[in-house]
Amino acid sequence: MVRATLPLCALLLLALPALAQEKKPPFRWGTDPTGGAPFIYQNADGQYVGFEVELAEYLAAKLGRESVMVDGTWANLPQQLNKAADVEKGVDVILNGYELRKDLVEQFGVSRAYYAYRVALVSRKDGGVSGWNDLSGKSVGALGGTVAHDYVRSHHPDADIQLSEDVANVFKLVNDKRMAATVQDSPAAVHFLKEYPDLTLAGEPVKAGYYVIYFRKADAELGAALDAAIADGLRDGTFRRIYDKYGLWNADQEELIGLLDKPWPPQLEGNKTPWPRLLGELLRAAWMTVKLSCASFPLAMLLGLAVAVGRVYGPRWVGVPCGVYVEVIRGTPLLLQLYALFYMLPVFVQTVSPDLAAWFTPFACGVLGLAINYSAYEAENYRAGLQAIPKGQTEAALALGMSKWTVIRRVVLPQAVRIVIPPVTNDFIALFKDTSVCSAILITELTRKYNELYNFNRDLIVELVVITAGLYLLMSYPLALVARWLEKRLSKS
Repeated sequence: MVRATLPLCALLLLALPALAQEKKPPFRWGTDPTGGAPFIYQNADGQYVGFEVELAEYLAAKLGRESVMVDGTWANLPQQLNKAADVEKGVDVILNGYELRKDLVEQFGVSRAYYAYRVALVSRKDGGVSGWNDLSGKSVGALGGTVAHDYVRSHHPDADIQLSEDVANVFKLVNDKRMAATVQDSPAAVHFLKEYPDLTLAGEPVKAGYYVIYFRKADAELGAALDAAIADGLRDGTFRRIYDKYGLWNADQEELIGLLDKPWPPQLEGNKTPWPRLLGELLRAAWMTVKLSCASFPLAMLLGLAVAVGRVYGPRWVGVPCGVYVEVIRGTPLLLQLYALFYMLPVFVQTVSPDLAAWFTPFACGVLGLAINYSAYEAENYRAGLQAIPKGQTEAALALGMSKWTVIRRVVLPQAVRIVIPPVTNDFIALFKDTSVCSAILITELTRKYNELYNFNRDLIVELVVITAGLYLLMSYPLALVARWLEKRLSKS
C-alpha cells in the first residue's frame, strides 16, 4: 500500500508547477478600440490587431499569463485601475498610447517606456496650413486629454481646437476639407498618411515624450516584471520587429535602449493650472452652450408648431407624414441624429457639390440636430395645447365668417401657446443639458470642457464638478423664473 502511494506522490509533486501555472490569472489590459490604427483596430476578419495588441500578447507570454483585452473609454481608462482585475471592466494595466505624465505617475505605478513618440501636424497638400505658424484661426482636430492637445492649446491658443475621441474620423474630416488640420501622435500620423495620399506632414514633428504602461502601485511585482519584459523586447529586437511591421521604428526608439540603464521615471514637471485660466475656459464653453441652445430652440418651436398644426388641422396627406416624423425623431437617439447630420449627410452632399459640404460645420450641425430632435417633442406639446381648446370656440368663430386658417391663427393658437408654456420651458431647460451630446461632433461645450480640464487636472475633480454644475444652474434657473412670470402675466390677461 505504501509502495503504491509513493509513485502517486511523486507524480503530484511533478504536476504542482503545471497546476500553479494554470492557476495564474489572465493579463487584463485596458484599451479603447475606437482609438484606431495603428494602436488597436479591427482587420477585415473582425479580429483586433495593432502594435499594442502584439505588445500585450508579448508581455502576457513573458508573464506566463493569457492576454485578455478589456475595452473602455480612453479618457476613463485610469479609473478602471481602481477596480479589482477580477470584476467587470477591472484591469491589471492600461496599455493604449498613454503618455508619461506627472499627474498619472503620482497616482499609479508606471513601467519603462515602450515607445518614444512625437507630435505631428497633418493637413492637406493643397490646404492653407503649411506649418505650425499657420494654425491661427484654423480648425484643428485633436484627441482630448493628450499631450498633442495640450501642445496645440498652449503653443497655438488662437487655433480653433475641435476635440474628438475618434482619430480616424478626424483624419477623414481633414481629407474631406471640413477641417484645416489635425495634431496627433506620430504613430497615428504615420498610419493615416498611407491611407490618405492627399494628406501630408505640415512642418517638422515636435519631440514630445514616451508611451508607458500604468498599473496599481500595490502591484510592484507586476511592474518589475513588465520592466524586465520591456527591456528584453528592446534588446533582443522583438519590439523592432513589431514596430517595423507598422512602419513605426525610427531613431527615437534606439534611444529607449540607452534609457534602460538610467533611473526611471525621470523628473517630470507638473501642469500649471491657474484658476483664472480654468474659469475663463469654462465660461467660454458655457457661452457655446448658450449659443447652441438659443439658436436651436426657436427653430425647434417653429418647426414643432408647424408639424402640430399640420397633424391636427391638415389633410391626411399632410397629417400622416407629420405623425411619422414625430415618431421617428422621438424614437431614435439624439446622438445618432447628430452623427447622421455631421458624418453621413455631407457624404451625399459631396457628390453634388464638394464645396457645399463645407457648410456642415460642427456648430451648424449641432444647431440643426438639436432643433430637429426637440421639434418632435414641441410638436406633441403644441398638439396637446391645440386639442385642449374647446371646439365651441372654433365653431363660433367659423359662424362669424372667419376662414379656417384665420380661426387657427387668431383664436386657437394664442390660447394653445399659453397652455404649453410650462412644458416648453421645461424642454428649453433640458436642452441646455442635452447640448453636451454635441461634443460627439467636435463641439467644445461646457461638459466637454469639463472632461478636458479634468483629464489634465485630476486632483481638482471636486472643484471642477461644482463650478460646472453651478454654471448649468445659472443658465437654466433664470428660465424657470421667466416661465413663472409669463404664466402669471398671461393668466391675468
